[in-house]
Amino acid sequence: MPANMVFTLTAGIDEAGRGPLAGPVAAAAVLIPAGQGIPYLIKDSKKLSEKQREEMYAFITAHYLYGVGQADNIEIDRLNILQATFLAMRRAVAALQEKTAVEMCLVDGNKIIPNLRIAQKAIVKGDAKIKEISAASIVAKVTRDRIMRELHVQYPQYNFAENKGYCTDWHVSALRQYGRSPAHRKSFTYPGEFEQRELF
Repeated sequence: MPANMVFTLTAGIDEAGRGPLAGPVAAAAVLIPAGQGIPYLIKDSKKLSEKQREEMYAFITAHYLYGVGQADNIEIDRLNILQATFLAMRRAVAALQEKTAVEMCLVDGNKIIPNLRIAQKAIVKGDAKIKEISAASIVAKVTRDRIMRELHVQYPQYNFAENKGYCTDWHVSALRQYGRSPAHRKSFTYPGEFEQRELF
């Protein structure tokens, strides 16, 4: 693309949930309309408390244009986590495009999204540098956390409400005791899994 090209409809893209043992990977695409304010708490979601993320999620979804997408654990196992993440991102962009035109996508990380027919640029640590990406990181994180709380109701023995599917000691202990739930990623392993299998 020409170096001097100016894009006015620019969306930030980010994801949440690449590392957990269970649940989907979620992605968000956020476009900040011209003239809208940007609260100082719109920053990398990892730098915010859960309460702050919920507050900023409410602000973003009320004042900005956004789309969300996800790829579930079955798609993660079938495609691999990287390709499933790209799929979730494409779905998020498609959801945003239902609300507005998008001229440019700024993607958190070092890879652009394959098969996306929109100009795009990958930005390492973009969630700490670009407000659109920061907002996307918040929407993706809150979206996924809410899904994991819903899964906790179905599978309380794994404590998803607290660990969000990540590899905590409690979660690993539950996996050793109960095995995997339908929400778990079969292609991901947990500490001691193979040693446990050898006992049976």
